[in-house]
Amino acid sequence: MAPLNPAAPNPQPRRTLKQILLSYFYWTYPRGCFHYDVMVTLILAFIFLTPLFWNYGDKPSPIGGPLHPIQVVANDGHGLIVTVQASDANVPVGAPDPVVKKALRKAIEPVTGDAVVVEHWETVTDAQGNLAWKVWAHR
Repeated sequence: MAPLNPAAPNPQPRRTLKQILLSYFYWTYPRGCFHYDVMVTLILAFIFLTPLFWNYGDKPSPIGGPLHPIQVVANDGHGLIVTVQASDANVPVGAPDPVVKKALRKAIEPVTGDAVVVEHWETVTDAQGNLAWKVWAHR
């Protein structure tokens, strides 16, 4: 048997792959060590490389906004009253209520956002005599 050398450092037991992956998952490494640098590099690679290979669906809408101004007025704390030109709403003549509601919601979305609910509507004429939709909506 070889004599023990008290000056020699104790060898650390080798860690298993499972232990290493768990320590990566729980982020147990101190700053500046090799494994910390590997984790930061992997995170940065994910942030900068995934847009090249992954389609996030963040394309601009091919449909432009309304051609005419949209008037938005508060409805005494009950939501909004939105007036939109009939030519911007694309409502088919004689369409049933669900189709009208969907078309009006789509027409006012550029101003109100997509989290809006159309309650009811009516047709009106503006000051120039153009046909318009008056839409009551809330978020």
